[in-house]
Amino acid sequence: MRIPARVYGRDSALRCPDAAARRPYHVTTLIIALWVLAVAVRLILINQPFVDRWSWRQSDVAAIARNFCENGFRFAYPQIDWAGSPPGYVGTEFPILPFLAAICYKCVGAHEWIGRSESVIFFAVSLPFFFLLVRETWPGLLGHDPSAGCRSHVAALWATFFYAFAPGNVFAGRSFMPDVPSLSLALIGLYFFLRWINDGKSRAFFLAAITISLSILTKPTSVVIAAPLLFLVWQKWRWNFAKRCDLWLFAAIMVLPSVAWYWHAHQIAEKFYPHHFFGEGGIRIENFSWYWGIARRTTTSGLTPILSMMALSGLFVAPRSRYLSLFHWWLAGMILFVIVVGYGNRHPWYQLPLVPIAAGFAGAACAFIRSKISSSRVAILTLLHKITAHDALIVAADTGDPTIFYYAQRKGWHFLERDAIYDGNPGDSQRAIVDLEQLRSRGATHLVFTANTFWWLDYYPEFAQHLTETAALMEMNRQFRIYKLNRPRE
Repeated sequence: MRIPARVYGRDSALRCPDAAARRPYHVTTLIIALWVLAVAVRLILINQPFVDRWSWRQSDVAAIARNFCENGFRFAYPQIDWAGSPPGYVGTEFPILPFLAAICYKCVGAHEWIGRSESVIFFAVSLPFFFLLVRETWPGLLGHDPSAGCRSHVAALWATFFYAFAPGNVFAGRSFMPDVPSLSLALIGLYFFLRWINDGKSRAFFLAAITISLSILTKPTSVVIAAPLLFLVWQKWRWNFAKRCDLWLFAAIMVLPSVAWYWHAHQIAEKFYPHHFFGEGGIRIENFSWYWGIARRTTTSGLTPILSMMALSGLFVAPRSRYLSLFHWWLAGMILFVIVVGYGNRHPWYQLPLVPIAAGFAGAACAFIRSKISSSRVAILTLLHKITAHDALIVAADTGDPTIFYYAQRKGWHFLERDAIYDGNPGDSQRAIVDLEQLRSRGATHLVFTANTFWWLDYYPEFAQHLTETAALMEMNRQFRIYKLNRPRE
């Protein structure tokens, strides 16, 4: 898959010196590498029997698949093995996974790897779409900061990494269960819905509606995806959304098939076998200690402490943007789901949507950290080396740090400078002017200010005026300013 390139400002590469962020094809290479590794991890012991900790749910789905294969492909009447001698018809989720597995059973026989591979395939298809979703929601793409594209790729790459290798997602992503396929369809649908919000193309509209509809059919708990969808609708139209026929059409496509199927499932339960949501116990609000146990298990086993801490950091450091709150709304929807469903949410696979949410916030945190580590001195190295001659002499107003000279591969002086030693801030404008002219007479060709010395140009107005008259501003942004010094007067 080729990740579409973005167009950034003229000096975007200077603000993002790592090659992967500068060159879209390097981003594509990294995504492909992540994709291959993530799929490979899930293929380990792919033919393992359904005897792990989630065995009962997987063997239940596998039994439905085998009964389809052996008793006729009656899609609307899935059968279980634990209903005694009656046919065992059961009201369950839309049985697309066991039905597809049953077709494969007819061709190659019943094998565990068939059912497990279905989850792997759905995950593999969704992974690039998750990258694109995070990239689209990252604030830099909507601003005018030339480093924005760099940060969006950093955020999306890290988010994709965390999503791909979170333990809960790895385990569920190789299990014969509808949870990962449903989540994968929801992610794909959410991305296409965002695309439709942005460009209004009907193809994105119908792809979003169909994939989200299939997601909810496959697993009704995926209705939580309505939270980020509602955010996007509110962000775009506010209260005018009620007047849009296309949104009502979208809602109909998304919801009505599930209403029809689960009404049918209820009818099956009335005739053949009891039907219930969320297993024995159903929906029941619990006490605080019970919810604390869910939170502890999710943050340690499902996400890992590192991902949990990074996600928590991302909640606070992610810059404001038009779409970044999409993940906040999604998180709020999941928290509400966990609280309201209560006891019915006791199985760890019900918290699986927290993985992409946490990964999105963790990606934002990584991009924030990356932007802080990538200081102005690292940015300057690319520009100075590019636009100056190899024998240029640089005057660096950068609080005496020699890093700029090392990475720019240029010689020069600190500013202020006395006897080759950094001499601090100027006492006044006259001192700065004298020092600059002395360095100019010694062959200085360029003067560089970094963000931590911008205040000089305001605090020393006479010096700023002198600089305007005797130098030309070559490049500037929020991190640095580079001046070309005029030749000294004879």
